[in-house]
Amino acid sequence: MTQQTTPSSIDLSGSWQLTSVDGEIKSTITLPGDVHTALHRAGLIPDPYFGRNEEKVQWVAQREWAVERSFTLQEVEGDWYLDIDYLDTVGSVYINGFLALEADNSFRRYRPDVSSMLKSGDNVIRIVFASNPGVGAERQKQQPFYVPYSTGNSPIPDGNMLRKPQCHFGWDWNIAIAPLGLYGTIALKKLETARIEHVVTRQVHNNDGSVDLTVTASLFAKHAGVAQVYFDLDGERVRLDVGVKGETDVNYLFHIDEPRLWWPSGSGEQALYTLSVELSDEVVTKQIGLRAIDLITTPDASGARFAFKVNGREIFCRGANWIPADALYSLSSPEKTEDLLQSAKAANMNMIRVWGGGFYEQDYFYDLCDRLGLLVWQDFMFACNLYPSTEDFLGNVAIEVDYQVRRLSSHPSIALWCGDNELVGALTWFEESRKDRDRYLVSYDRLNRTIEQAVKKALPGALWWPSSPASGYLDFGDAWHADGSGDMHYWSVWHENKSFDNYRSVRPRFCSEFGFQSYTSLPVIRTYAEEKDMNIASPVMELHQKNAGGNERIAGTMFRYFRFPKDFPNFVYLSQIQQGLAIKTAVEYWRSLKPHCMGTIYWQLNDTWPVASWSSLDYGGRWKAMHYLVKRFFQPVAVAAIPSEDGKKIRFSLVNDTLADVSVDLSISVLTMKGERKHLKDVQAVCSPDAAVTAATIDVSDIAEGTLLAWRFTASNGMGGEGHHVNGTYKALELAPAGLMVTHEYVEASGAIDINVTAKGLALFVMIESETDGKYSDNAFDLAAGESRRITFTPAHQLERGKLPDFRFYDLHSCQSAD
Repeated sequence: MTQQTTPSSIDLSGSWQLTSVDGEIKSTITLPGDVHTALHRAGLIPDPYFGRNEEKVQWVAQREWAVERSFTLQEVEGDWYLDIDYLDTVGSVYINGFLALEADNSFRRYRPDVSSMLKSGDNVIRIVFASNPGVGAERQKQQPFYVPYSTGNSPIPDGNMLRKPQCHFGWDWNIAIAPLGLYGTIALKKLETARIEHVVTRQVHNNDGSVDLTVTASLFAKHAGVAQVYFDLDGERVRLDVGVKGETDVNYLFHIDEPRLWWPSGSGEQALYTLSVELSDEVVTKQIGLRAIDLITTPDASGARFAFKVNGREIFCRGANWIPADALYSLSSPEKTEDLLQSAKAANMNMIRVWGGGFYEQDYFYDLCDRLGLLVWQDFMFACNLYPSTEDFLGNVAIEVDYQVRRLSSHPSIALWCGDNELVGALTWFEESRKDRDRYLVSYDRLNRTIEQAVKKALPGALWWPSSPASGYLDFGDAWHADGSGDMHYWSVWHENKSFDNYRSVRPRFCSEFGFQSYTSLPVIRTYAEEKDMNIASPVMELHQKNAGGNERIAGTMFRYFRFPKDFPNFVYLSQIQQGLAIKTAVEYWRSLKPHCMGTIYWQLNDTWPVASWSSLDYGGRWKAMHYLVKRFFQPVAVAAIPSEDGKKIRFSLVNDTLADVSVDLSISVLTMKGERKHLKDVQAVCSPDAAVTAATIDVSDIAEGTLLAWRFTASNGMGGEGHHVNGTYKALELAPAGLMVTHEYVEASGAIDINVTAKGLALFVMIESETDGKYSDNAFDLAAGESRRITFTPAHQLERGKLPDFRFYDLHSCQSAD
C-alpha cells in the first residue's frame, strides 16, 4: 500500500464556484480571472464590449460576490500559509469558515498563516468580494474632509478611496465597469525552515569596468532554525548556512571582472545573467542586466536638463505610454502583452512609460522589457485624482510601495520610479482644492512623501521623480505649459484644439505625454457595432468615445486640414492619418532640438478595449496608420522637414541617435498633383553620434504652387526613408486620381502574402486593410506616378490554403472624392 503525502505547495488556481452573496446567481469562474468575464462566458451577461452593453452590466460591480472551492490535505502538521496577490480589491478570505485575511489593496501580496484553520481531508476556501463602488462610497464618508476625484474620467464614483487600478472606474479611453476578481497567485504553501520573501540586487560599476553585484535575499522563518541558502549567478554557485527567525536578510556579493552590459534597444546588446536564490524547497530565479543608469537634471540656460544616461551614455528616449493590456484581466495574456511590446520595439522604441492609473504589471511584462531592451518609466499607481492622507491609507500605501519596489527593482529595464500621474495638476481641477489649496497641497505632499520614503528605504539610490509632469523637486508649478525643466505633458493641441504646428511653439526637455485621437480601425469597429451604427454620431459610436467632445474634435480637425471624407470607412481612415500627422509634427520638431530635448513618450501605445482613443495600436494589436508612421519618425537616423517660424524657409533636420558618425545622401524634389517628381537638389550631410544637425535649407518660394515638397535619403549605416511636406493644408491640394493597380500572391514558404501596389498618379498615404488580422511590412506610404511598392502581409494566423484575404486600399484622393 502506497501512503499518500501532502505536497508542500498546493496551487489553488483553476475552476471555482462563483455566486452572488445574495444567492441569486450561481456559476463558475476560472482563477486567476475576473467576475465579468466569468458571467459573460456563462451567458449571464452580454459581452460588455459590444454595442451599448456597458450600460447593461453596471449592476455587477454593485453586488457582492463569493468564490469557493475545496482542496484536500492528508496531513496538516506544520506551518501553512496562503500566498495571494492581485486580489481585486476588498475581500475577506475564509478557510473552513475561519477568517484568514481581510484584504483591501490589489497591489499587495498577502501571506496569512492559516495553520490553525486546516483539517485532514477536505477543506474549503472562500473569498467574499465586497462591492468596490460600495466600499469607496463608505470610505469617502469616513474622510475628515471630502477628497475629490475626476468625474470626467471616472463616472463610477470614489475610486480614489481604493488601492486598485483607477482606470477600472472609467477613463477617457476605458470602459467603466469596476471589475473585480483575483488576477495573480492563489496557493496554499507549507513553511519549512524559511521562505523567500524578496530577492533584491544592487550593483556598483567600478572605475576599472568591473561590477559588484550584491544580492539580498530576505527570508522569513516562524521559528528559529538554520537555512541553507544557495546563490547562483550564471553557474557561479555558493552555499551559505544562515540562522533565521522572523525576517532575516542574507547578502552575497558577486564580482564580475568583464561584465556583459545591458543596453536599451538600438544602443547595444540586451545581455542578461541568470540569478537564482534557492532554499531546500523553494527557488527564486531572476534575469539580471548589468547597467548603470542616471537621471541628469543639471541646471542650464533654459532651466534644467532631463536626460537618462545609461552606462555613461545619454539616451534619447523614444516611446509611448502603456495602459493595461485589457480592461478585463481574463481577456489578457502573456502572449498578447508580448505582441504589443514587440510592436513597440518594431517601431524603434526604447522606452515604455507604465502609467499610474493602471497596474504594476506582472513579472512577465518586465521580463519582456528586459529582453526587448525597453526602458521602463514606472509610475506608482495614482492618477488624476486627489487621495486620502489618513494614517491608515498612508500605511497601506507604504506597504504597497515596499512590496512593489522590492519585487521589481532588479529588472534592468526599470529606469525611473515616479510618484504619480498628474496629481499636482489635479489640485487645480476641483472646486474644493481651488478654494482650500493649502489643505489639499499638504495632503498631497504627505502622500508623495510617504511614497518617496518607502522607495528609498526599499531601494537606496533609486532614481526617483516626484510626479509626472514635474518641473523639479518640490516644484508644484504648471508643467503642462512650462517647458524649461523636468518632464512635460503637452496637451494643448488636443484638449485646447490648437493647430498641429502649435507643437513647435514649445521646447520640452522631455515630453512624457502628448497625443491626438483617432478611431479604431474598421475591422475592430465591426466587432462591437452593426452596420446601422456606422456613423460617428450613432449612440454606439458615441459610447465607444470616452473623451468629452472627442468625436467633434476629430471631425473639426478634418475641416481644418482636409476635405471631408466621402463615407464612414474613409472617415475612420482619415482620422488615423491626421492622428499620425499630429504626433509626427511634434516628434520630428522635438527630436531636432536634441540635446535640449531628450525624450518623446506619446500617449498612448495600446487600448484596453475597442474604442476611439489616442493609441497607435488597436485593441487586439493591429497597427493603426500612426504606428507605421511611428516606425519611420522614431528611426534612429531620420530626416524631417521643419518650417521656420515665419514660414519662409524649410530646414531639413538630420538626427542621429546611434553611436557612430553617419553620412546621408538626401535628394529633395517637388511632386505635382499628377504625381510627377521634379528634382530640386541633392545634399550630402554628416551628423556626429547622438546629435541633430540641419542638413539643408530651402526657400518656400522654391516650391511652386500646386506642388508639394518631397525627399528621400539613404544613410551610411543602411538606414533610409522618405517623406513629404505640404506648405499649407491638404484640403487646398487639387489631387488627381491615384490610379492604384494591385497584384498579390501567396508565398508558400512563409505563409505571407506579397502585395505589389503601383500608382498612375500621386498617391498619398496609401493604406492597405483587411478583415484578416496581421501586420504589413509598410503602410500609409506615398507613391509618385509610375512608382511601385512591394508590401508583405504576414497574417496573425495561418490562412486556409488558396484563400487570400479581401484587401481594401485607401489613399488621400479617393478618401475625399466621390469619383
